[in-house]
Amino acid sequence: MNETFDLEKYLSDGIEQLVRDALRATLRDPRESAFLTKFALASARAARRRKALEGEGLHAPSYLIASVTSSCNLHCAGCYSRCNSATQDGRPVAQLTDEEWLSIFTQAQELGVSFILLAGGEPLLRRDVVEAAGKRQDIFFPIFTNGTYMDAAYFDLFDRCRNLLPVMSIEGGREETDRRRGAGIYDRLVANMEELQRRSLFFAASVTVTTENLRQAVSAEFIDSLATRGCKAVFFIEYVPADESTLALAPGDGERAFLAGELDRLRKEREDMLSLSFPGDEKSSGGCLAAGRGFFHINSHGGAEPCPFWPFSDINVHETSLREALSSPLFTALREGGYLLEDHPGGCVLHAKRAEVEALAGKSARA
Repeated sequence: MNETFDLEKYLSDGIEQLVRDALRATLRDPRESAFLTKFALASARAARRRKALEGEGLHAPSYLIASVTSSCNLHCAGCYSRCNSATQDGRPVAQLTDEEWLSIFTQAQELGVSFILLAGGEPLLRRDVVEAAGKRQDIFFPIFTNGTYMDAAYFDLFDRCRNLLPVMSIEGGREETDRRRGAGIYDRLVANMEELQRRSLFFAASVTVTTENLRQAVSAEFIDSLATRGCKAVFFIEYVPADESTLALAPGDGERAFLAGELDRLRKEREDMLSLSFPGDEKSSGGCLAAGRGFFHINSHGGAEPCPFWPFSDINVHETSLREALSSPLFTALREGGYLLEDHPGGCVLHAKRAEVEALAGKSARA
């Protein structure tokens, strides 16, 4: 195995650098400078809170992934969320209310969570939830969006609330993006980037890496196009097959080795841009960070899951607290049983051990 890579520290340091860059960019705006200074202090307080909880026997991660809706207007090829029925067409049923999401954000802050990644479905469909997140200035909210609902009201919200960071999904150039996401999506994303840059607002990009777009995704042409438009971070999400029909899209050992090498290069050549790969970086950092080791996931119905890619849950925050969810039988079994640390073929340990994880989830739910 390569030299251990501290993914959690790299991500935390990267976000802090992004905040420092934003601070320098907004020195002429006392209001924005004041927010960023307060956020840096809040991050330090959150770290102290997590350390105190560690002393009480509870490991609280600094990251939470919150899928705030099961609705989406797109039908991207090979979408794991649709394959797992986590995203569906039609009116959502039994989703957490705005008030329940507000409670989760409050509980997360009390646990020392500094970053809540808003996902879906399409999270910008829950405008009230996003607006509420903007008021939680002690927490940084990257919002993973397809970009199609970014309108003038959202641009104004991002301008007012610098703790909201749009992370737009893009697959490379126009051909790669429109092939997977639909005609015209690439041009819409570029227009969003240009408007964000016009307003001096930072944003990030998320690329689903498949066997079809890998080389384009790490090409100098693509990365340069993002950087010149003001992109400050790129999340390379290795495609995890949801069923047998999409296995050909999943990167193999050779593709993952190539991606790892390109990431090493990007981190050396572009220190001003955060570059992350999941689950590849997890494997090189000493194991999967799911199930509360580094993050965990709350789905749109309140189920506490190890990871968004694997919809297994034995506890629901609609009925219990976020703190209790971290100590659920399933999370505990995954962490203490060594499932997240074992070496495995492929990129995702939960995928490699799917049968075992499903059995654990069933056993935990019956316990």
